[in-house]
Amino acid sequence: METINKEEMISVKNINKKFNEKVVFKDFDIDFYKNEVNCIIGKSGCGKSTLLNIISGIIPNDKENFETIEKYGVSYIFQDDRLIDWLTVGENITLVVKKLYNKKKCEELCDKYLDLVGIKEYKNYYPQMLSGGLRQRVNIARAFIYPSKIIIMDEPFKSIDVINKKIIMNNFKEILEREERTVLFVTHDIEEALLLSDKIYVFGNSPIEIKKVFMSKKITKEEIYNVI
Repeated sequence: METINKEEMISVKNINKKFNEKVVFKDFDIDFYKNEVNCIIGKSGCGKSTLLNIISGIIPNDKENFETIEKYGVSYIFQDDRLIDWLTVGENITLVVKKLYNKKKCEELCDKYLDLVGIKEYKNYYPQMLSGGLRQRVNIARAFIYPSKIIIMDEPFKSIDVINKKIIMNNFKEILEREERTVLFVTHDIEEALLLSDKIYVFGNSPIEIKKVFMSKKITKEEIYNVI
């Protein structure tokens, strides 16, 4: 990894995880670049999603003296949108900030992010009335409305068709051009990684090691394949 200013990084240290007899992480450390899209790729089952779940506090680390990234404030964009079917699009989005802002502020922010993802006209629709691509755009708006410093994305485009995937990724990039957020992004799709990411971490097999960190604007798909 390149020489870097630690003030520009989010460091996570002493990650340890074992499932039965399989050691996934052993005394593993990783530094993420602040206000950039940090993408993690590697073979299926190597532990990419497990890493996100540990550092965000969803599942416990096996050793004590471990600090999660929760102090930064974290938003999530999962593969499944996890919308609440009996709430409207607008209500789903404002649900995560109801305790932070008054009603007027919540509505203003909701309109802002719905507009940024291009679905403001669907504000009063219910999730079951929307396609998978539209639901994922709601999911993105909900992640960004929360004043988090970190956004975690775990295979968020996996089940989206090619046309909608391109639209959604462009929405995502446009929001990031307006706002500074640190993104931790897991995907199996190298083209997604190259399109969205500033840095790409290639993981090896368990116990996980970082095989290489690429500056994604300077590399090709073939270079990543050669490392994986």
